Amino acid sequence: MSIEYQKDNMTELGQYLSKKSASKAEIAKKTGISKSRISELTLNPSTQLRARELYLIALAIDVAPGEMFEEVFEDLKLKDN
Repeated sequence: MSIEYQKDNMTELGQYLSKKSASKAEIAKKTGISKSRISELTLNPSTQLRARELYLIALAIDVAPGEMFEEVFEDLKLKDN
């Protein structure tokens, strides 16, 4: 499986972690979030990322949670009235 294919099939979180060269195994170790849950969060678009998980992941990769939040959810917009 090519890297291009993998990136195309990652969630926004997966793409963000890939851009930061973050190790899923290291994140799991630091946060207590299981490796399988992290894989699901990074590969399955229907999986819902919990605020607690985002916060712990941000701390584990040493980024500001707000910065990570804005990048991972940059596609969310308010409805026009």
